[in-house]
Amino acid sequence: MAYKTTYPYTNEVLKTYEDSSDLQVEETLKAGHELYKKWRREDLLDERRDQLHLVADILRRDADKFAEIMTKDMGKLFAESKGEVELSADIADYYADKAEEFLQPVDLETDAGDAYYVKQATGIIMAVEPWNFPFYQVMRIFAPNFMVGNPVILKHASICPGSAQAFQDLVHEAGIEAGAFTNLFINYDQVSDIIADPRVQGVCLTGSERGGASIAEEAGKNLKKSTLELGGNDAFIVLDDIDFDQLQGTLGFARLFNAGQVCTSSKRFIVTEKNYDRFVDMLTESFKNSPWGDPMDPETVVAPLSSPGAKEDVLKQIDTALANGATLVYGNEPIDHEGNFVMPTILTDITKNNPIYDTEIFGPVALVYKVKDEAEAIEVANDSKYGLGNTVFGADIEHAKAVGEQIETGMTFINSGWTSLPELPFGGVKNSGYGRELSELGFDAFVNEHLIFTPKN
Repeated sequence: MAYKTTYPYTNEVLKTYEDSSDLQVEETLKAGHELYKKWRREDLLDERRDQLHLVADILRRDADKFAEIMTKDMGKLFAESKGEVELSADIADYYADKAEEFLQPVDLETDAGDAYYVKQATGIIMAVEPWNFPFYQVMRIFAPNFMVGNPVILKHASICPGSAQAFQDLVHEAGIEAGAFTNLFINYDQVSDIIADPRVQGVCLTGSERGGASIAEEAGKNLKKSTLELGGNDAFIVLDDIDFDQLQGTLGFARLFNAGQVCTSSKRFIVTEKNYDRFVDMLTESFKNSPWGDPMDPETVVAPLSSPGAKEDVLKQIDTALANGATLVYGNEPIDHEGNFVMPTILTDITKNNPIYDTEIFGPVALVYKVKDEAEAIEVANDSKYGLGNTVFGADIEHAKAVGEQIETGMTFINSGWTSLPELPFGGVKNSGYGRELSELGFDAFVNEHLIFTPKN
């Protein structure tokens, strides 16, 4: 597998990386397993807490350096990359601060005796992570498992090796013991071998449905616990009582952040008849005022997509939608630049027999649906194989919450686009995967809830 940084703004290859050998894989497994056993023998929680806080300090100190590495790897705006560095630091601090509380024994109520369970490490975790958030995705696996006492092996996306190496260097600079976190430039055959190894006790993936199915198959075959965060086709429901002033500042972020390459970005805008025309006009104006350009330029709003292949895929999806009856409201014009740019595009009149109806478009494309009422909005939102996140906009907050609870999804955001915070659980249902990351739920993803029971005499 070719690991190389190709800057999406110019498509210039900036650096290539050597693949990891089978010997390096074995050395990593050995070091990780020995460290896991050491952490089981010796508490060292305070030491790990201090080290993880130092990771956060280094991230904030060198935010510009890490942000530029991410931007050069996969093309996102430099400002967005800096925000990702800050969020990664917040996640590190959160788990460093909360680990002792999360690890407390949990008493169980029973008339049969005395019972409680303790949370214990299980072993090495294999993490397969995507390119769209090169630091955040890794941190939300590393930080909780490090505090639990589970070493982590990372196989990152082949297009962002600079970020993977930078994260490895960051962990090393913080004085964290070898084996706690190891990035390997490996292929999928080696990933399968690692999952099968008895020293590995869990596997997590953020990525495509196809990748998730493959990893889940390997995990199941080897009786390893797994968590998956896959694609999304998130609905953005606009109710009759919408406050358009509140809505206006959300639209661009909801769809164009990271050039639309976000699993939880709003992809299907479902609007009641009362507000449909005004909404389409507002969305069009938002897209028109979102200039594309150099991701290092603070004036740029729309960055290039991550690769030529990503650009080609999105353009083909637009063509498929139009060939099957969709209406082009705005966009879909070629951008004459060597970078991987796709013009922000708005499509309407997507029918159920259009192949794009239940397909995730991973780029700056918005699909807008007109529905007669709230009941139809809920029906359309749920008519999807995906269930990651969604947004509900309405002036009556309690009513918007009630609508949100009816959506078959893992996360609902009221009067805002998607968000991610250390203390909020992240994950979905249906073809969007299973399990949760972040919050205490993410902390518990790969722990052993070890029952201790003393019966009555």
